[in-house]
Amino acid sequence: MSSIKERLALLRQAMKAEGLSAYIITSSDAHLSEYTPSRWQGRSWISGFNGSAGTVVVTLDKAGLWTDSRYFLQGAAQLEGSTIELYKMGVPGTPSIEGFLAEELGAGAVVGADGICLSLAEAEDTRHQLEVYGISYRLDTDLLDRVWQDRPGIPSKPLFLHPAQYAGRTAAERIAEVRSRLKAQGANATIVTMIDELAWVFNIRGYDVAYNPVGVGFGYIGADDAVLFTLPEKVTDEVRADLTANGVRILDYTAIDSFVAGLGAEVRLLVDPKRITYRLASQIPAHCRRVSGVSVLTQLKAIKNETELSNLRRVMARDGVALTRFFKWLEEALARGETYTEHELDVRLNEYRAHGERFYGDSFATICGYQGNGAIVHYHADPETSARVKAEGVLLLDSGGQYLDGTTDITRTIALSTPSTELRTDYTLVLKGHIQIALAKYPEGTRGSQIDILARKALWDRGLNYGHGTGHGVGYFLNVHEGPQNIRTEVNPTELQLGMITSNEPGIYRSGKYGIRIENLVVTELREETEFGRFFGFETVTICFLDNQLVDKSLLTAEELAWYNAYQERVYQTLQPLLSPEEAAWLRTKTAAL
Repeated sequence: MSSIKERLALLRQAMKAEGLSAYIITSSDAHLSEYTPSRWQGRSWISGFNGSAGTVVVTLDKAGLWTDSRYFLQGAAQLEGSTIELYKMGVPGTPSIEGFLAEELGAGAVVGADGICLSLAEAEDTRHQLEVYGISYRLDTDLLDRVWQDRPGIPSKPLFLHPAQYAGRTAAERIAEVRSRLKAQGANATIVTMIDELAWVFNIRGYDVAYNPVGVGFGYIGADDAVLFTLPEKVTDEVRADLTANGVRILDYTAIDSFVAGLGAEVRLLVDPKRITYRLASQIPAHCRRVSGVSVLTQLKAIKNETELSNLRRVMARDGVALTRFFKWLEEALARGETYTEHELDVRLNEYRAHGERFYGDSFATICGYQGNGAIVHYHADPETSARVKAEGVLLLDSGGQYLDGTTDITRTIALSTPSTELRTDYTLVLKGHIQIALAKYPEGTRGSQIDILARKALWDRGLNYGHGTGHGVGYFLNVHEGPQNIRTEVNPTELQLGMITSNEPGIYRSGKYGIRIENLVVTELREETEFGRFFGFETVTICFLDNQLVDKSLLTAEELAWYNAYQERVYQTLQPLLSPEEAAWLRTKTAAL
């Protein structure tokens, strides 16, 4: 296996042959995924950094990785000895990628990237910024394909169906919904680039991406046509029969370019610049009218139907049972003097979840951070290096499950011995923010950025903060991270709508000491309708106890304390019938009112 330095040398040779002064490698793939199949993990291959977000820029004599605060510690560790410098996005003094290139390259230089793996919006934004400095941007060259000699192929594992009993809609019904929404936006067709949208609209799932039950393919939905483009070997007889019955044609994966290029003048194509690749957008004929807007599949997928929400509530109870049994086992094992590595706890939790009905797998790589490792926001415990957990300190456990009838994502911070005053104070300040989001009541039309302050105010009042968002959208037996909604300080025009599933996860991280995060999933619901309009709020659907010993009751308002005690009681009442008498008795002590 070649070293990072050898890979950089090979890439630079290819750059010289193409007349390129720099090459940009993003985290994305041909479907603009956050988590990518191995074929498109070129950013990891060239740098050794395997975080989910980051961009590598290679010039003829320098290289850098740009990533955000979630990955500063991980990036520094994984880049060590690679000659690739870490650039910390959001930190004052850190240049943008375009600013770095302007400083390193002269006017007339040419920068390259693979337009197959860039969104139209990102590609055009970078092009415009580089043009200011007289630098050209070429998007027609996949240099990694030349230098990555053992590069994996396009995934060929078979697709499988997601039945309407779980999805709540047939594929034909979903396609009809898409057509209706397209018509309302003045369009009559759309190209489906993102594979979670593809999975949603055609009620198919796959094994092509770790943790996300999706399969590689493209789609097209027009006024009278619906097409799935995928590798023939991925389509089983069962899948073919179901799609055919729902009005879907199946064409080869490689036919997408020529299909788009052959669209007629009658096509009014909805184009979401953030959700179509530069390569595909460049194939759209000039005679097709483009209607710019947010993907209608993204919008529809985010709003879960009643079947999905009912199923999810049952999933949350099964997930809560697994977590209760896990935490009970851990507490008793540590009390016996046993110790386990973070990685071993990860494996054990997966085993508890696997005993539940309709379990598919983890919904992301579990973050099991003991003591200072909990301060690494996206920490991953490797088998060889993970810390050994003892009956002291604090454990942050961020995990989730994929079930055929829903997706979970939950973080609990647990004290493994008597917590310090500082720890209890920090935890309670985070808890206050979590509760304020859970209690939020807001008028229809509110965006996540408008309520993010509720999660942070108790921390801000003491000069504290956290560097990640407060909430992200969550899929339904799909990607654990999805849009278009979120809760964070950055402005997002997407309104919080009824039926959306979003995480509620404020935190605080003290480097080298501990991390604290409290995460439940919430569903936007109708709270009240007055002469001033409809007012929404959140139903908390995650069911798992919070650690009483970490709470400083004196810091909670009466309203916050009432919410906390009511939540703990709901956890007990929901899970008690599903537990053994011994397990229920243990949970009763954990959910006692403060």
